[in-house]
Amino acid sequence: MPIKPVCAVLLLALGLAFGGCVTRVKSTVANTARNPAPAERFADFSRFELAPIALPAPYAGQDANEAAKKKIQENVDARLVALLASWNQVGASKPARTLVIEPTITEIKFINGTARFWAGAMAGSSMVVLEARITEKETGRVIARPEFYARAAAMAGAWSVGGADNAMLVRIANRLSDYVTANYPAAVGGVTGADVSE
Repeated sequence: MPIKPVCAVLLLALGLAFGGCVTRVKSTVANTARNPAPAERFADFSRFELAPIALPAPYAGQDANEAAKKKIQENVDARLVALLASWNQVGASKPARTLVIEPTITEIKFINGTARFWAGAMAGSSMVVLEARITEKETGRVIARPEFYARAAAMAGAWSVGGADNAMLVRIANRLSDYVTANYPAAVGGVTGADVSE
């Protein structure tokens, strides 16, 4: 029995919707639940610097990605700027050993509220991978290079009209902030945010 045109269109739309739900991650962080511990605890340093988040090509210059970077930066700053300033005060009288934290968005697909409103789940999932290169400024020695992952499922994004996508940006910022905070008293590593069961 031939499929009626209306049914065919409906099946095609469902296929596109579920096909759009899949977001592939090329980064190795997708298969790793925890970042290893840094080479030493951050309390061993007396100065702390946080670089602005970098967004390299091919993601730079795209409005949705630039807006996502700005939101991540705001959340990282809210969690870390005052904290690092307090650590700088603690180490003010010690010999200068500077820990530089350089975050970079290495992969991103961000579906903004407008796209969610018009395309819903068919726009696909949002995802972001953030890497932090953490070095000793005076020597260039790499102390840690953690990666963090966050994702917003296509259907969750559709139901929340972009709310889940925006919450993903807060989660990725918190994962970096939590890693920095946890590794100050002791070198313990931290979660990547990846669901290795996926």
